[in-house]
Amino acid sequence: MRVLEVTGICVVALLALLFAIFFRRRLLRLGGGTIRLQVRISTMVPGRGWSTGVGQFVGDELRFHRMFSLAIRPKRVLDRRALTVEERRLPSGPERLTMPGHWVVLRCRTGATDLEIAMAETTVTGFLSWLEAGPPRDPGSLRGRPVFGPRPIEG
Repeated sequence: MRVLEVTGICVVALLALLFAIFFRRRLLRLGGGTIRLQVRISTMVPGRGWSTGVGQFVGDELRFHRMFSLAIRPKRVLDRRALTVEERRLPSGPERLTMPGHWVVLRCRTGATDLEIAMAETTVTGFLSWLEAGPPRDPGSLRGRPVFGPRPIEG
């Protein structure tokens, strides 16, 4: 009888954990302005280190929440005033196995940090629109945001 009780408690705890994860995800999507995306957390092994999650647009921030997490706070916060998209590419190598075929990988720079995010090709258009729709900047504060291609030659 003791084994049955322990098994029952474990099953109930597992179901409660799954319910909490999916309820949190539902709460994040309830406010609107969310997209599915993947963020590359680790670059130690080429093509690996991607974390699936939900991106939530809040003002000038894109907040990344991991899909299977109980954390209320986002894992990463990207500020559009400091974010530039450096390169756009299709998934290659092992990445093709971890993400859908119609997804695009964007190599971004935020401050001094490089970051890769992946999202559906149709979502990229909305993401770039959100990025470009930021408030105007003081011309001397930060250099412009190139969307694609090489950086302009300064001099």
